[in-house]
This record gives sequence, structure tokens and C-alpha cells, in this order.
Amino acid sequence: MLKRRNVLWFLFSLLAVVALLVSACGSQTSNGSNGESTGGKQLVIAEPLHSIGYLPLYVAIRQGFFQGITVKVVTLTGGSAHTNAVLSGQAFGFIGGPEHNAFAEVKGANLRAIVNVVNRGNVYLVARSDLSPGTDIKSFIKGKTIVTSQYGGTPNSIIRYLLSKWGYDVQTDVTLKEVDSAAIPEILKQKQGDIAVVSEPMLTQGIQQGIWNEPFYNVPKESGPYAYSTVNVKLDSVKSDPKTTQAFVDGMIKGLAFLRDNKAESMKIAKLEFPTMSEQLLQATVDRSYADNIWEFSGQVTKQSVDTALAVVRSAGLLKDDKIGYDNIIDMDFVNKK
Repeated sequence: MLKRRNVLWFLFSLLAVVALLVSACGSQTSNGSNGESTGGKQLVIAEPLHSIGYLPLYVAIRQGFFQGITVKVVTLTGGSAHTNAVLSGQAFGFIGGPEHNAFAEVKGANLRAIVNVVNRGNVYLVARSDLSPGTDIKSFIKGKTIVTSQYGGTPNSIIRYLLSKWGYDVQTDVTLKEVDSAAIPEILKQKQGDIAVVSEPMLTQGIQQGIWNEPFYNVPKESGPYAYSTVNVKLDSVKSDPKTTQAFVDGMIKGLAFLRDNKAESMKIAKLEFPTMSEQLLQATVDRSYADNIWEFSGQVTKQSVDTALAVVRSAGLLKDDKIGYDNIIDMDFVNKK
């Protein structure tokens, strides 16, 4: 009976993914990206949310950098929906940390990161505006209530990783309040938490509303290169259709280079992708991304950045296999052939 229920649940989940993909691909646009056809095969890239961090992909689509292929983006929220879309063959690739490839490896599936997107741990630690962290961050954090996303999410894993580095026991030295991300500002506003783990644009929104001040700990700067989000595909796709994979990687690298060299034009594309966000908030978010070196403009996924990503999920207890490493989950052949 248990096996039958598991099979039924898998089929239900798979059908839900298919329905979402069909719905998204049937529209003229996907999350604002015009995805104009340049002919050839259509590729679907699944993203867990529509994020400014993924601007290189949106730029590449809108600038027509994908030659001989058409790229569409679909947002699949909730758990591992974006990963499952690739494993089930409903999407060519997904945006997410390469640790998802390690999770798949443990279960016998083979995924590879083929190009970098976000190369820093894109989260920040902020304190409630009536609190002063001072210069001794470690002492300030002890005994505090830290509000973060649900267990399994990357911000949650990062704070657990940092606490471990600082020698703190997550069960006894702090109180970790795990909630839906959207609830974080109100929790601090009501003084039910002292510290929050946030990302843009929530970071700047909270500063503007006086809920918290500028970050007292900047993860992108402090943690250095971190393969936070890569484009990941099935190893079978890499082997069976290297021409298509190369076309996708080439387009992404052009998108990254455009983002590096054309900030004003990239900002215009950001406005198209996030039409409901105020221009002031959008500009602040984009500016912080540049300042904190969020993007690796060469597209390279380095061993150092992957080691950090794997250390984070191992510290959080999400990856127990200590033998999986860089070569099991990364393929830079297409970046190197650009």
C-alpha cells in the first residue's frame, strides 16, 4: 500500500509539473521575457522564482543571444519542482544551486551544471532597527532569535552553516524561527525576531520601511565565490545533443558579458522583467548586485565556489554523502569552448 501511494504521489507531482509547463509555454511571453524565436529547438528553463539574480538569462533572451535555439523561462515554485521538471524531461535545464545535482546523484540521477549565473551567496543578515550589532558580530548573535526561510531553503542552510562556523549550536545558542519568506518583515516589525536572513529586493524594502538597517553581515562579500545558482541539465542532454548545449551556453556567456558592459541597457531590461517594482527599489537592487559581485561574468563555475555550496548543505544536514564532489556535478567543457 505504501509503495502504491508513493507511485501515485509521484505521478500526481509529475502531472502538476507538466500542466504548469504546458501553461507557461503556451503563452506568448514567460515571466516578461519576450523569448523571440531564432529558429531551431525550443528549450525550457525552469526557475524557482523570478529573480534579479537571473538577469543574465533574461538579458540573453531579450537581446537575441541564443542562436539556432529558442529559450523560454517558466517559474516553478515549491520544493524541487524546477529540478523535477528537468529529471522528467519536461524542461531542458533549471536554475538552482549545483547541490541539487548532488542530491540527484545520491538518488542515482545524473545532472551537470553547465554555466554559472549567481556566484555569491545572495543573502544578508540584518538586525531589527532598534538593535545595534556593534563590531563583535559573534557576541551580538548569541541568544538572539533569527528569522529565516523554511528548512531546506538556501538562506536557511546558509545561516546554519555560518552558526556552525562561529561555533554555535543551533539548538541551544540561538533561536531559529523558520517561516515563509514573505512573513519575515512583519515578524521583525512586531519584534518577534531580532535578526533576519534576507535577499533583495526584500532587503532594500525593509531598509526603506525602517524595519532594519543596512546588513551587519554581507554574505556575498564575506563568503566569497559561491555557486549559488547555475544552469543545470541532464547528463544525457550534454552527451546526446552537445550542439544545443553549446548554443545555450554561448548565449548565456553573451548575456553575462552584456550585463557587465552595458549597465544602463541591462537596467532597461530589468524594468521589463519586473514592471511592478518601483524604479528606485529596482535600481537599488541591481546596484547592490553589481557592488557585491553577484555575477561571474565568464560563466565559469570554479571548484572553490562549488566547495562552498556543498559545505553549506552538508553543514545543514541536507547532503550526507561526503564523496560527491566537483567532477560529479559540474561540466565546464562548453564554457571553455566559447
